[in-house]
Amino acid sequence: MISFDQAATIINDIARPLEGERVPIGEAHRRVLAEPVIARVHSPPSDVSAMDGYAVREDDLQILPARLRVIGESFAGTGFIGGVSPGSSVRIFTGAPLPKDADRVIVQEVVRREDDIAVIDDYPGAAKHIRTRGSDFQEGALLVEPGTRLGYRELVAAAGADLADLGVWRRPTALILGTGDELATPGSAAGKPGAIPESVSFGVAALAEDWGATVIGRRRLPDDLTAMEAAAASALDQADLIVVTGGASVGEKDFAKTMFESHGLELLFSKVAIKPGKPVWIGKAKGKIVMGLPGNPTSALVTARLLLAPLIAGLSGMNPQAALRWRKAPLLASLAACGERETFVRARAVQDGVEPVSNQDSSAQKTLVEAELLVRRRPGASRAETDDSVWVLDF
Repeated sequence: MISFDQAATIINDIARPLEGERVPIGEAHRRVLAEPVIARVHSPPSDVSAMDGYAVREDDLQILPARLRVIGESFAGTGFIGGVSPGSSVRIFTGAPLPKDADRVIVQEVVRREDDIAVIDDYPGAAKHIRTRGSDFQEGALLVEPGTRLGYRELVAAAGADLADLGVWRRPTALILGTGDELATPGSAAGKPGAIPESVSFGVAALAEDWGATVIGRRRLPDDLTAMEAAAASALDQADLIVVTGGASVGEKDFAKTMFESHGLELLFSKVAIKPGKPVWIGKAKGKIVMGLPGNPTSALVTARLLLAPLIAGLSGMNPQAALRWRKAPLLASLAACGERETFVRARAVQDGVEPVSNQDSSAQKTLVEAELLVRRRPGASRAETDDSVWVLDF
């Protein structure tokens, strides 16, 4: 049995990006960049107006009031053809190209119109209201670094750089295999003696997708070794990552590891000294990664958050450590001394503090709804009192 830090190091070592690919920018949301975003154009491409108003020459404002003939209009996308000669102006709108020889824009609110004459009674101030060519970014500029997971802000910058497609890392494909004769499809367990709704695979699949995987299936397996070995073979042919829930203990029907042994399973670790989630394990078979999670819902999701999330982050092209951003927060209730295993207490965020949820049982499902944070308690840690600072992770 190894420590959580040792397990996290192993995950970090194997969580390497898959091959890169190019995708249309409209399909790049939440993908991780394999190549930098480099601007193909200047932004803006020319000097443009930052306001609705009138493009004028500064020299024409030396004597006030100034009366300037309006000789045309400049719209975004269709600028005014020609220049602004002395004594004239051009009606201009936000984002429109600045006409030749104009060197400032006067906002429309301080301009009076008398037919085709723009009248400026008072000096409008020093602001030019012009966005100069390339003032946002210039052609060749680096806008987004590789390794960035693309959100709405990055996509705006990439599109503004005039890029039709982006180089990203391929998403890892994942299959979730739930084991246990007692499991029933949600909606069918009522009235079946001994049956419980299978819930864990739904949470694990959602977590995997949140961190960048493409989940290609969830399958429920009976505790039959022959059937499980066949399912393992099929999964290894289809997915980059196989996640098995349940069957990781030492019971007579716990076949989660055994089902992969005939396929060359090489274990990287088989237990981790954490609570909840000690039976979590990981290995490789036929070049694919296989992770085993406990069958209890809270145990499964805690270990998935701690170990599966950084694994998928790394396979997707991110730094695996991006999934383990611990921060300090004050306790709003005391915590008992920690035992021999490192413990991750489920908690809720209350204003700026942390409050442990009432039910810390590894099989709990209701309190998962309330648990927003994991509180990290080192092995042998002494009792923590109210207002003590503790390390927390978003759950």
